[in-house]
Amino acid sequence: MNQKSSNVDSSPSQFQLLKQRRFAPFFVTQLLGAFNDNVYKNALVALIAFAAIRSASIDDGLLINLAAGLFILPFFIFSALCGQIADKYEKSALIRRIKLAEIGIMLLGVIAFYLESMPMLIGILFLMGTQSTFFGPIKYGILPQHLDSSELTGGNGLVELGTFLAILLGTIAGTQLIASSADGSTVLVSVVIVVVAIVGYLASRSIPHSPASDPTVVVRFNPLTETVKLVRETANHKVIFQSILAISWFWFLGATYLAQFPVYARDTLGGNVDVFTLLLGSFSVGIAMGSILCERLSHGRVEIGLVPFGAIGITLFGLDLYFSTPEAPLGSDLSMGAFIAAEGAKRVLADVFLIGLFGGFYIVPLYALIQQRSDPKRLSRSIACNNVINALFMVLSALIVMALLGFGASVTQIFLAMSLVNLLVALYIFRQVPEFFMRFLIWLLVHTAYRLNKKGMENIPKAGAAIVAANHVSFIDALLLAGCIKRPIRFVMYYRIYQIPVLNFIFRTANAIPIAGRKENEKMYEQAFETMNAALEAGDLLCIFPEGEITRDGELNPFKPGILRVLDAKQVPVVPIGLQGLWGSLFSRKGGKAFFKFPKRIFARIGVNVGAPIAPEDVQLESLQESVRQLRGERR
Repeated sequence: MNQKSSNVDSSPSQFQLLKQRRFAPFFVTQLLGAFNDNVYKNALVALIAFAAIRSASIDDGLLINLAAGLFILPFFIFSALCGQIADKYEKSALIRRIKLAEIGIMLLGVIAFYLESMPMLIGILFLMGTQSTFFGPIKYGILPQHLDSSELTGGNGLVELGTFLAILLGTIAGTQLIASSADGSTVLVSVVIVVVAIVGYLASRSIPHSPASDPTVVVRFNPLTETVKLVRETANHKVIFQSILAISWFWFLGATYLAQFPVYARDTLGGNVDVFTLLLGSFSVGIAMGSILCERLSHGRVEIGLVPFGAIGITLFGLDLYFSTPEAPLGSDLSMGAFIAAEGAKRVLADVFLIGLFGGFYIVPLYALIQQRSDPKRLSRSIACNNVINALFMVLSALIVMALLGFGASVTQIFLAMSLVNLLVALYIFRQVPEFFMRFLIWLLVHTAYRLNKKGMENIPKAGAAIVAANHVSFIDALLLAGCIKRPIRFVMYYRIYQIPVLNFIFRTANAIPIAGRKENEKMYEQAFETMNAALEAGDLLCIFPEGEITRDGELNPFKPGILRVLDAKQVPVVPIGLQGLWGSLFSRKGGKAFFKFPKRIFARIGVNVGAPIAPEDVQLESLQESVRQLRGERR
C-alpha cells in the first residue's frame, strides 16, 4: 500500500517524518548500516596504523588503500544487477534480506578479528561493499513510494543528515574503540558491529510494504555488458544523467577533502589526531545541516535552484580555505583546545563547515530530482547508474590526487585546484541543463527581493492539465508564480517581454510560449494557440494572463477572450490567482519605466492568493475577472 500523503499542504514537516512508520524505520535502518560500515572500516584502519595486526610482507599504506579499493570494487561489479533486482522485487523484503546478510558478515568480521587474519579482515570489506551495493538502489528508490513529491527534499535531507552523521560517528567510534584499548583488543568493536547489525535488522522489519516497480524486468548478471547498457539507457534522459554527473562530482570533491584532512591537520595546521576529528566533524556536520535546511529553503518543492547556490558556496569557501590556511603550522601536535585557541583556526573551521553546508544545498535537490523525474519503473536502475559513476569518480579522485602529490603539489594547492575546477564543472553542468540556473535565478528573486505570502496553494492541481489565470502587474509576475507553484508551468506571454535579455534565458528554459497580437503577427498568434493546445493535451499546467498586457495604472484591464478559445479546444479547470503588492515595484510601470527607476520599496511584502478551480463550462470573462480582482484585494 502506498502511504503517501494525500494532500500537498497536509504533508508533515521534515522532522515529523521521523515519527511516522512510512519513513522512520527506513531512516533508522539506513543510518545504522552506514554507521556499521564506518565502524568496521575505521577500526581496521586503526588496527593497521597501531600495528596490532601487521603484515610483515605488505606495506601498511598499501593495505589501507587496498581496503578502500575492495570496498568500492563491488559497485562496479554488481550495481547493474542490483538495480534490476531493486526494480523487479518488493523492496522492504529485499532490505530485510540485506540486513540479515549484514549480521552474517559482521559475525565473520568477529571471527576475523579473533583470528587476527588480515586477509580475512580485508576480504570482509569486499562483502560489506557488496551489501552496500545492493542497498544503494533501494535506499533512494523506496522514498518516492512512501513520500509525496512535496516531501522528497525533506526526506532526502534527513537521509543525508543520517548518512553523514553516521560516517562521522562511525569513524570516531571505530578509531577510538581500537585506540582506547591498551592492547589493541577488538572485543568492544566486535560487540558493537554485531549489536548494531541486529538492531538494524529489527528496524527493517517495520518498513512498510513497497511494491515492485517493474516485475517484468529480466535479471541478467553480466557485469561489463549490463553496466554499459545501464549507463547508456540512463544517459538517454539528459537531466537525470547530468544530475548523476553532478552528484558524482560532489563525491569526487568530498573524497578529495576527506582524504587530505589527516595530513592537512597534522602537517599544515600542526594538530594531533583530535584536530583531524574536528575537521571531519565540521565537514560532516556542515553537510548534515545543509541537507536539512534544504527543506526550509525549498518550501516543499524539489528546488533545483539550490544546486547552483550550493556550487557557488563550495567554490567561494574552498577558495577562502586556501587563503585562510596559515603559511606555517600553528604548533606541533596541538590538542583540539589549543588548536581552536590559535589565531586563524576558527576561520579554517568555518570554511570547512561552510563547504559542507553548501555541499548539502548542492546534493540533496539532485537526489530528489532524480527520484522525481525518473520513470518509476526504472528508478532503482537510475540510482544504480549513479552508484557506478560515483564509485568511478571516487577512484579518479584518488588517482588524480596521487598524481598531483607526485608532481609536488601541497595539500592547500590541491584544495585550491578543487575549488577552481568545481566552478568549471558547475558551469559545464548548468550549460548542459540550463534549468538549474533558471531555477536559481527564480529562487534568488523570490527569496531576496521580496517577502512572500502565499495562500490557497492547495488549489493548484498536483497533476493533470489545467490553466492558471492571474492579473498582470509587473515584468516578473511569471517568475514569482514559477517560484511559488510546485509544478512546472508553461507561461503564455507577450513576445516583447519574452525577448527581454536575461529574462529571455529564463523564459526559454521554462518553455514559455510567446504570443503576439493577431494584427502584429498572425502566424505567431496562431502558433501560440496550437502550442497551448498541445501543452494541455500533454497534461501541462498553463499560465495565461488574460489582460493580455501589464497594467499601466495598477487596475485590471478587461480580460480578453483568448482563454475562452483555449477552453473551447480543451476543457480543463481554470484556477484564478491574485497577485498583490507588486504595483510600485522596480518591475512595474508605476512611477516610470520598469527597470529604469530607483525602487521605492525594498523587501516589499507581496502576496500570491490562489482561488478554487473553476469548471471549464462555468468560465466567463466577467466572472473570472471578478474572481481575480477579489483575490488581489486592495494591495495592487
